[in-house]
Amino acid sequence: MRRRDDTGSTGLFIAAATAYAVNVALGASVALRLIDTRRFRWLHHALYVATCATSVSALVAGWSRGARTAGRRAALALLPAAVPLAAIPYLGTHTRRHPLVALAAAPFIVAGLVLSRSAADRK
Repeated sequence: MRRRDDTGSTGLFIAAATAYAVNVALGASVALRLIDTRRFRWLHHALYVATCATSVSALVAGWSRGARTAGRRAALALLPAAVPLAAIPYLGTHTRRHPLVALAAAPFIVAGLVLSRSAADRK
């Protein structure tokens, strides 16, 4: 019986982690007043949408790899990140709660990325 190749979804996990990291970096830069985004506030929103879209894509791709695969383990690790990502628009953006909720997704995004990469390394 031939083993499934789990490397297919790795790129999506990398894209999700990259979009998240860029969005966090932009948000932190704005909060620290290093960057003024008044003229292009839409960029943070576009990065948020990209983060959500790539996270869902990685989740679906990893899950579709089948039971007992590294892709499925990576998807399960990423799944809890959906809660803070979905809550962000409803909790307000001009409070101290916003960055805390956004950062709550970080451990799950990193875990999904690490597990997806470990699958690619075991070829």
